[in-house]
Amino acid sequence: MAETGEEKLIAVARHIAKTLGNTDNAMADDILQIFSNFDGRLREKLHESLSGNDGGAALDQTLRTIDRRISRYITVDQPIWSDSADASSFLDDVDELVAVIREWSAMADDKAVTQCLDRAEDLLQQCMFRLEEEFKLLIGRGGAESSDNAAGGGVGGYLDSDDDEDEGFDDVAIPVAHPVSDYNITIDALPSGTINDLHEIAKRMIAAGYGKECSLAYSTCRRDFLEESLSRLGFLGLQNSSKPLEDDDNDVEIEKWVKAINMAVRVFYPSERRLCDRVFGYSSATAAAADLSFMDVCRVSTMELLNFANGIAMGSRAPERLFKILDVYEAVKDLLPEFEVLFSDQYCLFLRNEATGVWKRLGESIRGIFMELENLIRRDPAKAAVPGGGLHPITRYVMNYLRAACSRPTLEQVFNDNHDLSSPSSSSSLPVQISWIMDVLESNLESKSKIYRDPALSSVFMMNNGRYIVKKVKDDELGSLLGDDWIRKQTSKVRQHHVNYQRSSWHKILNTLKLDNSNLSSNVASKALKDKLKLFNSQFDEIFRTQSTWAIFDEQLREELKISVAGTLLPAYRNFLGRFHNLQDIGKYADKHVKFSIEDVEARIDDLFQATAVAGGGRK
Repeated sequence: MAETGEEKLIAVARHIAKTLGNTDNAMADDILQIFSNFDGRLREKLHESLSGNDGGAALDQTLRTIDRRISRYITVDQPIWSDSADASSFLDDVDELVAVIREWSAMADDKAVTQCLDRAEDLLQQCMFRLEEEFKLLIGRGGAESSDNAAGGGVGGYLDSDDDEDEGFDDVAIPVAHPVSDYNITIDALPSGTINDLHEIAKRMIAAGYGKECSLAYSTCRRDFLEESLSRLGFLGLQNSSKPLEDDDNDVEIEKWVKAINMAVRVFYPSERRLCDRVFGYSSATAAAADLSFMDVCRVSTMELLNFANGIAMGSRAPERLFKILDVYEAVKDLLPEFEVLFSDQYCLFLRNEATGVWKRLGESIRGIFMELENLIRRDPAKAAVPGGGLHPITRYVMNYLRAACSRPTLEQVFNDNHDLSSPSSSSSLPVQISWIMDVLESNLESKSKIYRDPALSSVFMMNNGRYIVKKVKDDELGSLLGDDWIRKQTSKVRQHHVNYQRSSWHKILNTLKLDNSNLSSNVASKALKDKLKLFNSQFDEIFRTQSTWAIFDEQLREELKISVAGTLLPAYRNFLGRFHNLQDIGKYADKHVKFSIEDVEARIDDLFQATAVAGGGRK
């Protein structure tokens, strides 16, 4: 029978739409739209032919077949991946279901097809739920296998069994942290076969639009593994909320934290990054899921590690905390390049920024400690004088503190890094900061020296402390920071105190020994010399009694003072005694008036400054 023109046109359109519909649903819809624009009756007839009762029935039949096959897997109690053949068949069925949904979605405006597609989406959701379950089981089972292998010295090698703790339990291996000296290692946290299975599941879930669910399942399981790994290193993070924050200052806790953050950032996180990429793949379609999963795995542990460091930074700025904060600062600074590389994607950017922020806050805390040290020195009151003009405890404390602090190369970097900051009040370099502290210390010592009523003892006090400062600075990192000019000026100040001591202590007694060259009568001259000798005996006795209880901490300085005193006093006294013995009125009775011979004076000078020079004892 001859076909009408309309029937021929419909046949051609049906053929074109069916052919293109199998490969390009969008183009098929465009063709249908063109024909419907030409004549609405053609649209109706084409839909009757392409998506009528026959199409709905065919889709329904296909779904029933797929449903029967899939139901065998999603309702079974045992893991599907316990049998590789079952796992492969289940994935094939899921692929077929996804393909059917995609193929028939172009006909979704047909009621019968829409109903079938709704059923297909429900079935797909059940498949995704089961795949998510299998995904978690595989990670858990794979992690346990890796831990067992590692505990036995297998792949990874980051766990070992503790022989001391396992004594008497030979059949039980308790995984504990194994000491690591080389962080250039990667942990295979899951067996290769398990990773391949996880990749196949992740690929299906992402393709079906369940990428976030897959990512969440992955990160939940792996995050627990990371927490457990860190706890085995002794770092419990912020889990114990009842622990006071100041307890973090404990040296043992900081040591545990340093080991934990190094293991986390140098070993655990790179291994997790590698695992994420292998599970989710490297394609652009799965990159977002891999990045999101990695961030979610590392987020909690990273924030706990950084919060610990932040707590150290935000603590008090007492000087004794400097070295603990430096330990934490150095650990964070050394790891910043790793943070930059690991957390470079958009999801992890906030973790990288937080690490940088914590590093800066630690630096601010260190600089703040030096400002606080200045204030403590400035406020240290001038109370009781140090006995014998000895070394003041604040001098010993400050100088030993600065020597220890400046032995850390990182300290100068902290101040140098601060030059980039905008605050002018805190932008000084370390040498400038140390110089300020020394000026404040010297000013404080000068105010303390005024407590002594005897100017000579005040000079001895300044000599002792000034000499101690110079000795601590010389041949030390402090010396290179402060410079040779500073050392020369301080040495000159010590010499000036030496001069002041001699002037205030021995000037008076030397005046007593001065001889009058005027032509006096024998009787008058004799009486004058006797009076001078008597006065000398009294003055020298008093000086000896007093200064033998004074202290000079430095042996070389003590000898220099004795030599200086002897060099000034002995010639004057020897000259005086010679004149005294030559008087005719005294003559052979001269020895009756001389209380101290030259040897006696020399011996007593040698017995000066015998007291302990360091107040409160302790290290020098």
